[in-house]
Amino acid sequence: MALLNKYKKIQEDLGIIGTSEKIRELVELIISIAPTNISVLITGESGTGKEVFSKAIHELSPRNKSNMLTVNCGAIPEGLLESELFGHEKGAFTGAVASKKGYFELADNGTILLDEIGEMSLQTQVKLLRVLESGEFMRVGSGELKKVDVRVIAATNRDLNRMVQRKEFRKDLYYRLKAVALHLPPIRQRREDIPLLLHHFIEEFRDKQDVTFAGFSSDAVSILNNYDWPGNVREMRNFIDTVIVLSRGEEVGAGMVREHLHGYEEESVPVSTTLPMPMGISTEEAERELMYKALVSLGIEVKEMKNMMVQFFDRLNEYIRQGTFYEPVGVERNGDDIKPLDEMEREMIEKALDMHRGNRRKVARALNISERTLYRKIKEYDLG
Repeated sequence: MALLNKYKKIQEDLGIIGTSEKIRELVELIISIAPTNISVLITGESGTGKEVFSKAIHELSPRNKSNMLTVNCGAIPEGLLESELFGHEKGAFTGAVASKKGYFELADNGTILLDEIGEMSLQTQVKLLRVLESGEFMRVGSGELKKVDVRVIAATNRDLNRMVQRKEFRKDLYYRLKAVALHLPPIRQRREDIPLLLHHFIEEFRDKQDVTFAGFSSDAVSILNNYDWPGNVREMRNFIDTVIVLSRGEEVGAGMVREHLHGYEEESVPVSTTLPMPMGISTEEAERELMYKALVSLGIEVKEMKNMMVQFFDRLNEYIRQGTFYEPVGVERNGDDIKPLDEMEREMIEKALDMHRGNRRKVARALNISERTLYRKIKEYDLG
């Protein structure tokens, strides 16, 4: 119990949220490797918290009194990355009006996180390998060797092993970086942590913005707990910020949750239409899979619209047969009285919303369409 409390306190101090077995194992691992100088490779999908775990390693290490710098290798143009990492001398290239220290010099005795390491060119990888092996480098435009003591943590959402096989990433650098490898699980693989994460982001936003929030309805909570969160922690944080602002202090229901979960799939969509995206395929094959999935989804919506119109005309014929509709005396009907189909559709949806007091799930069932189609139609016709 004492050990569990120790881990819990460490997690709270470092901002690592979760009590799942996967998270506990990762916390145990970073506690054991933090005091060393060994290189670490952190992998995982976008938004899983790679920078949070990197900072945790730094904070638990003897280097925590020195700088920890983060370099996004994918955001810096290749022609400038070498200069940013190792610095340059005055006149080394056009625009170099003064000498400049690079990130490695600035992080001396500290830690450097090389995020999106998979985007680094082979040429720069050679120079990085040298720093890892000897701590030595040269500024761009200089012949003088400089030496630093920096711990390197690399992070990526790409499959570096496959890149090595394709000769897109150096094998020696890959094995040097992954002296210790941490793989961060996506949220869908640690669903028991979802309530904790939601609570954390709600409280975080409340504290920063000083706003009131009435919470989520039971239906909304059920959706959030069962959602896959493809954007992981980053998506969840942005979602919480959005719904708290839009809720204006009122309870957030299932309707608003579905509206702002961009990857949410309705239960009414048949399982057979949800196509799994196989891993390890080419970009062209993946694009074909996505296109096919989009066409299937479009076909379902067209079928639903067709069924809705068939039901409408069946009801209309029944009303006429029963004499419910009649022609007012003295009024001659003409072509101008015939309403366009989209206007009739809008009226049907509007009446259904009134009848069911805005309960969109009941409206969708009454119209025999999916909630996703209903939400799109409500937005299209500006019905709320």
